[in-house]
Amino acid sequence: MVKAGQYEFRIKEDLEGKLVFLGSEGDPSDMNWVQGNRDWGTVVCPDTLKVKVEREIRKNGRMRETYKFTNTTTFPVFLKKTDIGIYVTFNDNYESAAECLERRCHTHIFCGEEAFYIQAFRMGGRPPHLGMQIIEGCIDGYSVERDEGKRSDDRGDFILHPVFSPIEPGGTAEIAWELFWFDNKDDFEGKLLEKEDFLYVKARDFTFFPDEKMNFEIYTQKMVEDADICIKSSGKKVAYELQKYGKNTVIKVSGNEQAKGECIFRICIGGKKTYALLYRCSNLDEIVRRRCRFIVKKQQYFAEGSHLSGAYLIYDKEEESIYYSHLDDHNGGRERIGMGALLALYLQGNEDQEVYQSLMQYREYVYRELYDKNLGVVYNDICHNNDWNRLYNYPWVAIFQMELYKATGELGYLRDAFQAMQEYYRMGGHEFYAIGIPMTELLYELEKAGFEREGETLKKQFLTHADAILHNGINYPASEVQYEQSIVAPAVSILLQAEQITNAGIYLKEAKRQIGIMELFHGTQPDYHLFANAIRHWDGYWFGKKRMYGDTFPHYWSVLSGVAYAQMYTVTGEESYRQKAVSSMKGCLNLFMDDGSASCAMIFPTQVNGREANYYDPWANDQDWALYYALKYKEMIEKRDNQ
Repeated sequence: MVKAGQYEFRIKEDLEGKLVFLGSEGDPSDMNWVQGNRDWGTVVCPDTLKVKVEREIRKNGRMRETYKFTNTTTFPVFLKKTDIGIYVTFNDNYESAAECLERRCHTHIFCGEEAFYIQAFRMGGRPPHLGMQIIEGCIDGYSVERDEGKRSDDRGDFILHPVFSPIEPGGTAEIAWELFWFDNKDDFEGKLLEKEDFLYVKARDFTFFPDEKMNFEIYTQKMVEDADICIKSSGKKVAYELQKYGKNTVIKVSGNEQAKGECIFRICIGGKKTYALLYRCSNLDEIVRRRCRFIVKKQQYFAEGSHLSGAYLIYDKEEESIYYSHLDDHNGGRERIGMGALLALYLQGNEDQEVYQSLMQYREYVYRELYDKNLGVVYNDICHNNDWNRLYNYPWVAIFQMELYKATGELGYLRDAFQAMQEYYRMGGHEFYAIGIPMTELLYELEKAGFEREGETLKKQFLTHADAILHNGINYPASEVQYEQSIVAPAVSILLQAEQITNAGIYLKEAKRQIGIMELFHGTQPDYHLFANAIRHWDGYWFGKKRMYGDTFPHYWSVLSGVAYAQMYTVTGEESYRQKAVSSMKGCLNLFMDDGSASCAMIFPTQVNGREANYYDPWANDQDWALYYALKYKEMIEKRDNQ
């Protein structure tokens, strides 16, 4: 074995030369980093090509793989984007949290052409982690093949798509990459830059408001001059500043592209090509205003005598109509409550009679169909239907009620929020990792309104909840998915709110440990879809019109990490957490369109199980929670923008 730092590669191949095991020598968990439904190194390509795979562990401790394709015909071979697929089966799927934290990885992929890389973190954060870096050739897309029988717990096998020029008769084309071990994010960056001509793009953000410059940096160890550099946006050359820091050459780019929407910067340095994909959105107030008015005009249903009358429902942009089904994630309750919460929060800073009247009609609908004022029960759908007494629903309704109180001043709504949370705990919520519990704010409002007794009761229940999470530590219980970011982020949030209430110190200590685990879900690739957005890969199926599994970048519940970062900043005052909070919240804003419509999911891969992907689903469904939290932390976001 050859050492890579203190780590050594241990591999096993089958008779066909495919990898069936890759691990690090001495790993106490004996994790197999390449376990999938197919074997690592499986190649799909036209019959006109013959492929030869070579694999070696080099003196520097890296493992190099080379895939050589030869045209065996007497005719040129032209290739479409997905004609060639190479399976790289990183072990990224969900079983129990205990299994995941030790023997599974988060796989962050950047198909950056000649600057392609993969950053795979063991989910529990213990090194070594596994990196992958292109050495020769170009990759500009990946697909996913997954076992749909495993539903939301299998991310699937990754399939890389190399880009080749036409291969002449008897000619060859090659793609080569290296795998290496690394300790942490900084170490990963350093390992990438050991390849002298590699280009590594990084920035504080990849989503920008109108008054922000599109700043990013390109790092390389290659000595370059101005003549070696070409950076273009919209076909025009972009100004840059060339600097030298230690071993690295740094090209600082400050783009002035003003057009809204996606902005791609084409980068060519020393003959190597890559890109940075940025996004310019409208200012937050404008996004919120347009979205609220769209909900009012397009997503509220009225029909005399209907149980759905007054409801905010799914909107289908393709068919320009609203949609309802009692099917779990398409119904009249659940995540759709986020629309009501957003409108109630919007009205606290804006006078808008049309929005107000709409919200009051929605309020009547919620109290008629989804909430029992006497019992505090939150129902799953219309007609007080509780086929599934779903605990997630309770804090969301409590948020809606709290925002109604703050928008109208009517104390009844505040009592109802208290009652909903009381019922949540009565139903066993102390052990549940609910999304969005607004405890510190709710306790503050109860005390300010003179409900001290209610506040004390709720505080005791909440601290019992926090103590259960403290006791569990990183032994996260399964929820609707065996393990996911929206289990870890709520745990961090609950711990931090308990710290704000008690100043005990123990909650903060545990929150710091768990926020490190949460952060591993998030990538730093130079693409606004990926940057600061958590790995999630099932919501296009459960919430989307096209019912497709596959990597969802962005997904609006990434904002839960932003909330946790913001709460950590509030408790500690550490600036790095504020920056991460803002990046997380801004990273979801591309789900909201200029006309006020929205998308519940962006299915990112090129294909999923052979179906064309890389699209925004046409349904506006549950994504408004992202906008709610962005508006909730508007002051924090704008503080950063003014720096």
